Amino acid sequence: MLSRLADALVPVFGRLGITTETGSGPIAGSIIIANHTSLSDPAIVLAALRRLGTEPIVLAAAGLWRVPLLGRALTREGHIPVHRHDPRAAQALREAQAALTAGRSVLLYPEGGIPHRKGVREAPPRPFHPGLFHLARATGAPIVPVGQAGARALASGSSVEQVARLLTAPLRRPRLRVHVGAPLRLDSEQTRAQALAMTHSALTRAWHTAARQLGAPVISTAR
Repeated sequence: MLSRLADALVPVFGRLGITTETGSGPIAGSIIIANHTSLSDPAIVLAALRRLGTEPIVLAAAGLWRVPLLGRALTREGHIPVHRHDPRAAQALREAQAALTAGRSVLLYPEGGIPHRKGVREAPPRPFHPGLFHLARATGAPIVPVGQAGARALASGSSVEQVARLLTAPLRRPRLRVHVGAPLRLDSEQTRAQALAMTHSALTRAWHTAARQLGAPVISTAR
């Protein structure tokens, strides 16, 4: 339902363009990583992935499960709550590992939360948390970087600014871009730092491709 809803709603708010490095979407059982810039970018990424034939299980902030109706829908569809800075955080990785073993793809945001910065300009992904490394090392699953650009034009800034941008988006129809990079796998001899640097570089390239297609102003370094 979540992917179908995203695919139906995103075209109402903006013009979505999708490109891929390989000509196809992620294979089943992939760890999909995406850059996180706005409350709206999960919908954009899910809509793009659905058009490529993938409807992943999503690792998302546990607070979403407290939203009436949404929380029940997330649980029913098998999405996984992430309790940051909490002993329960490890449970999310165990559930993600089980999903991958069962042949499902998993979407996660290795940067963690949304960046605290102003404006709608694009910026590279921030440093990754180590959960991605542990999940990929435990499962051997391919990692697919998905870069998105344009989400901040739909929702960013203060609460008032976010509401204003969302309400005016159907009239403005901002361009939204998603680029799916080539899959990669961790080398058994890679250290955690090396693996995270490699995957961060891959996601940065995918993001840069999407941002370049968008033609939007870009911040040279993450903040």
